[in-house]
Amino acid sequence: MSDPDHLYILWTNSDPIVAEKMVFMYAGNSLRREWWKRVTVIIWGSTASLAAGDQDIRSQIEELREVGVEFSACKACADQLGVTEELEALGVEVIYWGEPLTQLLRERANLLSV
Repeated sequence: MSDPDHLYILWTNSDPIVAEKMVFMYAGNSLRREWWKRVTVIIWGSTASLAAGDQDIRSQIEELREVGVEFSACKACADQLGVTEELEALGVEVIYWGEPLTQLLRERANLLSV
């Protein structure tokens, strides 16, 4: 699973300014400027509600997906918050992330937590 050219951003802070000025800015620029070949943003916790319900955030996710940023959300969180269908409609992969995250950590993958 670990690829030295793949960055994972674990997005857990549901502040829209943090999303826009850190998570989205870095993810998009990472691909545009070729700092990383692949970027996956993992939506975890309350960020699932923000991503599903905030139109500005949704628009930015759509723009980043067009650049090539991949988005994946924790299914347990999305289900518990009642936003699974909204995330899937946005093109976000929704899976159980506990085991894959553990594997990334054990492999010392490139993981940025925000």
